[in-house]
Parts: sequence; structure tokens; C-alpha cells
Amino acid sequence: MKRILLHYWPEILITLAIWGFIGWRLGLAALGITVILSILEITLSADNAVVNSRVLVKMSKIWQRIFLTVGILVAVFLVRFALPIVMVAVMTPLSSTEVFSLAINDAQKYGQYLDSIAPSINAFGGIFLFFVAMFFFMEEERKHFWIRPVEKGLQLLARVPYLKYILAFATFLPVYYITDPSDREVVFGALVGGALVYLILHSIILMMEQINKKNKLREQVGWAAFVSFMYLEVLDASFSLDSVVGAFALTNNIVIIMAGLGIGAIWVRTMTLYMVRHQTLTTYRFLESGAHWAIACLALIMFLKLAHIELPELLVGTIGLVFIGGSVFSSMRENKRITLKDQSMPSKLT
Repeated sequence: MKRILLHYWPEILITLAIWGFIGWRLGLAALGITVILSILEITLSADNAVVNSRVLVKMSKIWQRIFLTVGILVAVFLVRFALPIVMVAVMTPLSSTEVFSLAINDAQKYGQYLDSIAPSINAFGGIFLFFVAMFFFMEEERKHFWIRPVEKGLQLLARVPYLKYILAFATFLPVYYITDPSDREVVFGALVGGALVYLILHSIILMMEQINKKNKLREQVGWAAFVSFMYLEVLDASFSLDSVVGAFALTNNIVIIMAGLGIGAIWVRTMTLYMVRHQTLTTYRFLESGAHWAIACLALIMFLKLAHIELPELLVGTIGLVFIGGSVFSSMRENKRITLKDQSMPSKLT
């Protein structure tokens, strides 16, 4: 606990300062909504932190600091504020100036416009996250399997040339079928866009990793680290754009939304760095699997929204925590089993 407090004390102070400012300027009701948004964003993004740490651990210390500093600015102001404005401007007759004015002066109407493009957001984010999960489970170099029959089976399927790409793109069919007919055209475009963005970034990262191996570099630097950084930002956007839309169900005040979601973004990045520094993924061998199962579920939930099937945010967050908590528990049990086995070996030899 002491180590955790030492690591997170800046985030604790920032969180309390923001909550105090909101309570002082906007009242207790606004403070309550900000606290709820903060907790929901942290809960929903716990699996995001795990996946982030998987990428961040390969990056140099300088790029890890850039992720924590510049990355937070990108996450709070670009992903959670500017990007939704740009998307509304692109997908509606309004100009970016008009949308910005609405976001500041008429948040209720801005929320309505944002809700109107929710199908595109859910399709893009859903397919990107689905590809993240699927390509992880079909990764041929993986050694640890949590739900072994399923995960091992998916890895074996990956040995068939191009099969994982065929299966990935086959997802378009059921998603397109369950989508409201009036939204199918924009949803299909968003599906293609999300898939292409993932495949381009994924391919470049793999190529850069091969170059690093040839040059015997242990850490990503330069363009390799930059591409990984951009991948993390797109991943963050896929997680968070849906939260921006959902936040308008609680409040139309853009200041409250930015405060609540911004606090969540800060905590997720710090959790990511904590996992990297303390080798959490090595200690809890099944944690990556648990996080990717949670991501697969989140992608499915985003697809269900295209069919107007909405699940409570609390339930969505709980699903992620169940998978992560279950994988941590299984990891601890496996570590204990291995320790007992190692301790018993000398006695057998004697």
C-alpha cells in the first residue's frame, strides 16, 4: 500500500484538486457527477492500462515519459475534446467553428449531434478493439494461456495462412446485419476505417520490431517508438470516444465531462507506467489474457449498440473487472503452484 501511495500521490492530489474546484465552482451535484464519471472511466479503462503496458514496456524510458506527459495532453484535450468536435464537423453540415461554439455554449445540442454520430464511433471503436483482442489471441509466439482450450485453439488456427485476416474481416457481416438499416452505410465505412487503421499501425510496429532485432536494440526508439505511441493514442480513442458520448447521459456540462474523463485518462496512464515499472505482466502471467477478453467483450458491447441494445455502464465496467480480477487470481494460484513444485523438487532428489 505504501508503494502504491508513493507512486500515485500526484494523481491523488490532482484528482482531489479537480474535484474540489468543481464542487466549489459548480456545486455538490456537479461534484457528484464528476466523481461518478471519474470512477467509470477508470473502471472501464483498466483493461486499456494492461494493453498499454504491453506496448509501453518495449519503448525507451524517454518515450515512456512522453506517453505520460504529452500523451496525457493528447488524451484529455485532443481525444476527449477536440476529436469529437472534428468528427461532428465532418459528419454533419456544421463547420468546426460552429461545433466548437456549440460544445462551449450549448452543450445539450452538441450532445445531440454527438449522439447522432454514435453509430460511426461504436463501429470504428468496436472493430479496432476486436482486432486488438483477436490478433492477440492468434499470436503464434504466446506462451501463457488463461482459458486454455479456447486460447490455444485460436493460436493453432493462426498457423493457417491468412486465416486470422479472413476471420477478422468476416466480423463485418454480422455487425452489418444487426445495424439499423439507416446507419449501415456510415457504419460500414467506419468498420473499414477502424480495420485499416489497426492493420496499418500493427504492420508498421511488427516491421519496426524486426528492424530493432536486427540492430540488437532492446528498446524502441525513434520512428518505432513514435508508431507505438500513435497506436496507444488510437487505442485510447477507441476506448474513450464511447465514454464521451455516454457522459452526456449524465450531464450536458462540457466542463464536468472533461474533468471526469480527464481524471480517468490521467489515472489510466499512471497505472500503465506502474505496471511497466513493477513488471506486473511478468508477475501475473494471465493478466494480458484477462484484459483482452475484457476488450473482446467491450467490442461486442459496442457492436450491440448498433442494434440499439444498451447495457448499463456499471455492468460494462463490472465485466472488465471480473475478467481482470479472475486472471489475476488465476495468476496468483499458478505462481503458488509453481513455487510449491519447485520447493518439493529437492526433497524428491534426496
